[in-house]
Amino acid sequence: MTNDNINHSPCVILVEPQLCENVGMAARAMKNCALKELRLVSPREDHLSDKARAASSNSEEILEQAKVYSSTLEAIGDLQYVLASTARHRDQTKLVLDASDGAREMYKHIMQGAKCGIMFGPERTGLRNEDICLADGIINVPLNPEHCSLNLSQAVLLLGYEYYKLTIGHRSAELVTNHSHAAPKEKVLLFCKHLEDKLSRFANYNDEQKREKLVINLRNIFTRSELTEQELNTLYGIINYLGKKD
Repeated sequence: MTNDNINHSPCVILVEPQLCENVGMAARAMKNCALKELRLVSPREDHLSDKARAASSNSEEILEQAKVYSSTLEAIGDLQYVLASTARHRDQTKLVLDASDGAREMYKHIMQGAKCGIMFGPERTGLRNEDICLADGIINVPLNPEHCSLNLSQAVLLLGYEYYKLTIGHRSAELVTNHSHAAPKEKVLLFCKHLEDKLSRFANYNDEQKREKLVINLRNIFTRSELTEQELNTLYGIINYLGKKD
């Protein structure tokens, strides 16, 4: 497997897009997901117009490098694996995948050296039967049955994102501490002790049974919160301030 195959991504094929602004927004969605190759089949408006460029939001290079074709067959002629994005199966015998499974299939084929593409139809009607029959499978995104249509750029972003996730691997949850550090348990428990000392004058705290439960509850609150040292200092300041007010 070559590095070229690893770095390759599926091309986006817009079949007869109607509005240049939608093409521009689709290019923006592509750049969000590191998709670079845009193919247009008989676009109704100029994809290099000022409106399209403005809608692309700094993704003009995708528009400038886009290739225009006169037919869908011509646009997919050099591809080995093509999926069609549509909400309707159109009574055809096709493998139907959701967005994540479709992305995995494309990723698998690309890792094997194949050139892949995703087809999207016109904004108003979607892909026609004669376009869908050219695809290896259908990507169908399960949405609210009462309103399951997506606009063009939404569809490109959704499917592009599913593919992009595969290229960057799984990312675990991360605590962002904003230049502070997670406080070690020793400091958290010292803070709890400080708080408990401040509570010693309250009647409930001097009741042994109630005090034990209160201490456990307080320590549970603060030890499970992944407090930073900065947050601990803030809490110290609040408690000391309230103590002075009394």
